[in-house]
Amino acid sequence: MGTEGLRAVFPGLRALHADPDDIGAREQTLYGAYLAAVALASAGSGMHHKICHALGGTYNMPHAETHSVVISYVTAFNAPYAADAAERVAAAAGIHALRREVRAPMSLKELGFKEEAVSEAAGIILPAIPPSDPRPVTRAALDALLRTAWAGDPIE
Repeated sequence: MGTEGLRAVFPGLRALHADPDDIGAREQTLYGAYLAAVALASAGSGMHHKICHALGGTYNMPHAETHSVVISYVTAFNAPYAADAAERVAAAAGIHALRREVRAPMSLKELGFKEEAVSEAAGIILPAIPPSDPRPVTRAALDALLRTAWAGDPIE
């Protein structure tokens, strides 16, 4: 369901960016969001959501924009440890490319997150990361991920 949700959301967002009044694109995006919500309710939230909710709750970061920035970095972090899932996401669309196309924020810095808060945030977030994450998450790895997302460094 999550993969099908991505197949609907990504083209829907692109179409809405081109024409905000496109009712078909709105319907497609809502369908994708519904499928994503069902997948999330079934599987539970992972590293990406734990990071974003901690940043939002602790540092008053904007919800959607924070998710938009962090998703690419968590996907890149976990992709080598979850090849099948990474292929499905890549087949749906490149998240980083979509962010550029729709002019979404590219860094946590743009959203007002302070670089000096990165280490503190890593300490707050680490205990919330589920043990089921495909890649082992250390404090150093989480700190590095947050610093990269803070700066908006390109994802390779």
